[in-house]
Amino acid sequence: MLTTRVIGEKEKDLYNRFVNCHEKGHFSQTWEWGQVKAFTGWEPFCLVLEEDGVIRATMLILKRRLPLPLIHKCIFYSPRGPVVDPENEPYCRSIFTGVEALAREQGAIFLKIDPDIARTHETFAQILCSNGFRKNETGLNFEGVQPNFVFRLDIRPSEEELLQNMHGKTRYNIRLAGRKGVTVRSAQNKGDLRVFYTVLVETAERDRFLIRSYDYFERIFDEMIAKDWARLFLAEHEGEVIAGTLAMITGDKVWYLYGASSNRFRNLMPNYLLQWEMIRWARSRNCTLYDFRGVSGDLDESNPLYGLYKFKRGFDGELVEFIGEWDRVYSPLFYLLWTRGLPLYQKISRRVAKTRGEG
Repeated sequence: MLTTRVIGEKEKDLYNRFVNCHEKGHFSQTWEWGQVKAFTGWEPFCLVLEEDGVIRATMLILKRRLPLPLIHKCIFYSPRGPVVDPENEPYCRSIFTGVEALAREQGAIFLKIDPDIARTHETFAQILCSNGFRKNETGLNFEGVQPNFVFRLDIRPSEEELLQNMHGKTRYNIRLAGRKGVTVRSAQNKGDLRVFYTVLVETAERDRFLIRSYDYFERIFDEMIAKDWARLFLAEHEGEVIAGTLAMITGDKVWYLYGASSNRFRNLMPNYLLQWEMIRWARSRNCTLYDFRGVSGDLDESNPLYGLYKFKRGFDGELVEFIGEWDRVYSPLFYLLWTRGLPLYQKISRRVAKTRGEG
């Protein structure tokens, strides 16, 4: 018999063991990642599918209330979920049925998922359609909640083979950083985290993108780094931190999540050495896959994001397109309000505020 239930903290280790060992396990489906997102206003639910008491699938669901007074409705989002065999239709159907029951209980108007499954997986796409999901078109860049295109590297070959397969310029820059005295170490404490965040702020100001607060990264440190779901790497030159990266690990996979570089000593190519040392660390943890995370699916050299693609492509690897974002709607009226009405309201509000500011 297949049954679903939401587990509590006492069973988090059991839940995490399943996620960690499953082929489709992902750091953003762990119990601890739910606690990280709770810091930003989401309420996490860890749902398990059991067959005669044995876990067969899991799903971290994040709940957020609609920003509407007197209306007790919410949305559900499962980042890179569910953790399930995408070929097993009964398991998939049962876990989605369990989510629907929870949605009725919590007042969710829809569930959004963006599974860690390739676009070419037609069987899973058919399962989603047969279970009432509809696909969202999110564009080729970073319009979706999660990147739809990523670069992934099979790190099972030897270090010599991995280096040999890289673009010559990438391999040269890795060695250049070493020759110029750049060293890489793991962060040891929150003092190191504070230094990393300072460099991240510098990077964000230079490249004009938004970042989360230091408190958010401190939560990542407490929930992920301190519990061995992640590691923070720092590149130094003559005792000064000049770059840093954050890597997440689950099972036999590692993801490059954040990167930062100082305006000083960028010519020493610390970012190349950091990536190589993270790959070496992943291999030391018996991982087989290194995920460079998002790139644009628009590979035109005029695209402002092409430089990011070129950097990651230099390490070899494979461009992977995921199956995309899918929504399961439970309340069509409120879903329409969320997708059409709320964005229009926000657009009008910004326009009014801007007009008043100019006046």
